[in-house]
Amino acid sequence: NDVYDTCSAILTELGESIPEFYTLSESSEMIVETIKMYENAGEEWLKSDATVDKTLRNTLQLYRAITFASFFCKSHSMVVYFSSKAVQLSLSRGICEHTPLSLLQFTAVAIKDDNAMMCYRIAKNALSLRERFDLATQIPELYMNFYGRVAWRFEPFQAGVHKLRQCLDAGLSSGRSDIGLFCGLNEIKYALFSGANLKSLLKRIDYYLHLMETYRSEATKNNVLIIRETVSSLIDNGQATSIEASACVGDLNDPKNKLREAFFYYSAIRCFWLGHNGRCRYYGKKCIDLFWQGGQATSYVAKFYLGLNSLGLIRKKKKSEVQLNKEVVRVAIAAMKDAADNSDWNFSNKFRLLQAEHLSLNKRHDTFMYDESIESARKSGFIHEQGLACEKAGLYCKDVLNMEKALEYLNQARECYEKWGSDIKVAFIQKELDALKG
Repeated sequence: NDVYDTCSAILTELGESIPEFYTLSESSEMIVETIKMYENAGEEWLKSDATVDKTLRNTLQLYRAITFASFFCKSHSMVVYFSSKAVQLSLSRGICEHTPLSLLQFTAVAIKDDNAMMCYRIAKNALSLRERFDLATQIPELYMNFYGRVAWRFEPFQAGVHKLRQCLDAGLSSGRSDIGLFCGLNEIKYALFSGANLKSLLKRIDYYLHLMETYRSEATKNNVLIIRETVSSLIDNGQATSIEASACVGDLNDPKNKLREAFFYYSAIRCFWLGHNGRCRYYGKKCIDLFWQGGQATSYVAKFYLGLNSLGLIRKKKKSEVQLNKEVVRVAIAAMKDAADNSDWNFSNKFRLLQAEHLSLNKRHDTFMYDESIESARKSGFIHEQGLACEKAGLYCKDVLNMEKALEYLNQARECYEKWGSDIKVAFIQKELDALKG
C-alpha cells in the first residue's frame, strides 16, 4: 500500500491520471486497444532508437512499480490499467530500458484464450530486448512475468520451474527479495504441476519458508504455507509431515482478500487426491469463479481436476446433480482440448484422460484412450498424472471385470505414486490390489 500510494502521488504530479477504480469491461477494452496499438506499431517499433526523454523513462519506471504493487493491493482491473498505460506510453512516445518489463507485465495480465498467441509473441519480443539494454537487475522480474504467467501456455511446466528457481537466487543477491521470493512461490507451484517428488519439494518449501521468515515476507509466506499443507496432505495426510505454523487466510468472503484464490484452489486439489468428491466440487467451483478470465495456469489445472471429480460424482448417480456435473465435464474437456492445441506437452495427457473417463461411463470402450494419456504423461515427466491415468484405467478394468488388466494398471499406478512420493496414494492402491488378489 505504501509503494502504491507513493507511486500514485508522483504519477499524478507528472500529469498521469490515476482512477479510483476500473471496471472489468473497461479493462477488457483497454487490453484490446493496447494490443491493437502494438500491432499497428509493427515489429519495426522494437528496433527504433531508444528515447532520451528522461520524463518518459521515469514515468515508465513508476508505472512498473505501481503495476507490481497493485497486484497485491488492488483489483485485477487496476493491474490491467497500469500495465496497459505503460505499454501505450512507450508505443506512442518511445522505447527505453523500462519497455521490456512493461510489455511483460502487460502480457502477464492480458493473456487469455483468444489472444494467447499474440501475447506470447509480445512477451518473447520483450525478452529479446535484453540484447539492447542492460537489464541484469530486471531479470528476476522479467522471468517472473514470462515464465510465471505467459510461457506455460506454450512451453513445458518444467521450464518455468528451472527459470523461476534461478530468479529466486538472482532476486535475493540483487537486493530484490520481494521479487525473488515471489519467484520462489511460483517455482513451487509449477513444481507441483510438474509432478516433482513431494518429499523433496517439501524440503524446498521449508527452506523457502525460512527465507520468508528472514526477509519478513508475510504475504508470500502465507501462500507458501497453503501449498505446504497441500504437499503434506498428498504425502501422508499430514500425519508425520505437518507443522504447527499455518496460513493466516483472513476473511474468505472479502473480495479484496488476495489469498482466496490460493486457498480454494489448493483445498480443491487436496480434496481431489484424497477422494473427497463433494468438498472438491465445493472448493473447485469457488476457485474457478475467482480466477480472472481463466488466464492463469491454475485455472486450467483446476478445470482438469474438477472435471475428473465431476465424472466421479456422475458415477454415484445422484440424479439431481447429474446435469450440473455433465456441464462441468463438458467445460473441462473443451478447456483441455484448447490448451493442448497450444501445449501438447502440458495438456495432452489431461485431455486424453478426461476423454477416457467420459467414455468409460458407458463401459463400451477398451483402454486405448487411457494408454494414450499414460504415455503422454510419461513423455512429459508428469509422474503423478501418469499414476492417476493408470489408477483410473485399473479401476475401469475392475469395473468391467477384466481383473488381469486391472492388476497390471494398478501395479503401474503404485510404482508411479511411489516415485511421486505420495505414501497415501500408494496405500490406497495397495488396498485395491489386495482386494483384487483377495
